Amino acid sequence: MSRPVSFYSEGVRLAGDLFPPADLRPGERRAGVVLCHGYTGVRSIYLPDNAAVLAAAGYVVLTFDYKGWGDSDGPKSRLAPYSRVADVQAALTFLGAQPEVDGDRLGLYGTSYGGATVVWVAAVDPRVKCTVAVVGIGHGARWMRSVRRPDEYQDLLARAAADRVKRALTGTSDQVDRNEILLPDRQSAELGAAARRNNPAAVTEIPLEFVDDTLGFNPEWVVDRIAPRPLLLITADDDRLVPPQESEALYGRAGEPKKLVVLRGFGHYQVYAKPAFDEVMRETTDWYRHHLPAR
Repeated sequence: MSRPVSFYSEGVRLAGDLFPPADLRPGERRAGVVLCHGYTGVRSIYLPDNAAVLAAAGYVVLTFDYKGWGDSDGPKSRLAPYSRVADVQAALTFLGAQPEVDGDRLGLYGTSYGGATVVWVAAVDPRVKCTVAVVGIGHGARWMRSVRRPDEYQDLLARAAADRVKRALTGTSDQVDRNEILLPDRQSAELGAAARRNNPAAVTEIPLEFVDDTLGFNPEWVVDRIAPRPLLLITADDDRLVPPQESEALYGRAGEPKKLVVLRGFGHYQVYAKPAFDEVMRETTDWYRHHLPAR
């Protein structure tokens, strides 16, 4: 059973949910895991399922909304990847300060763009003792280029350049349909829309500044700094939204201990539903149990 919580990042209030394990005894302290959602995600989409599995495995789990997303305060619907890094670090601080959590045993789990975020945080924050990144992004420009035709990519860069000037002159960015930036394949479009359809916190329009934010955030630059702390990367061989080459490139640059799991026959959004979800969480809980025991 979760309980709502709030904490602050760079002076901005963030909303979250804390999931304690059902068998937690009075005075006991467990390892804690912070869950991080993706590009335009909010904590009420997908992450409660992950939190339930990890809490059942004995961990104290925190989900939260980044600044400006879901129930958190701040300018709405911005990507701000380095600000998200600060948010995750604040979440680690908050989770580690809870009486039921051992602040020396903290882990991160990130999915999709959250996979990029947790890799960066783990690289720069030694408090992170174990990291799992699922269908994540290693290099923003390579990813955006890989899912577009050459002319589409050049058009996108031109729009981003014009918007960059507009932001500098007016302080505002053009709002565009989410799917213009997060270019969905047919499978992703259907599954992603279904997940957002009945969620009032789901976002359909985002600022064009997402392009510059994405192009300039490359966890590959720092992934090697995570070692000797453990890193698990999970991808899917039929992921056409974030191709498996992103996780493979991160794996190639990471130090030991590390593991790369490639799910066979699944796409990007299928990792959030059974049977792929069960594979993801089995690998995740095994990794944590080995490298970050709950007790």
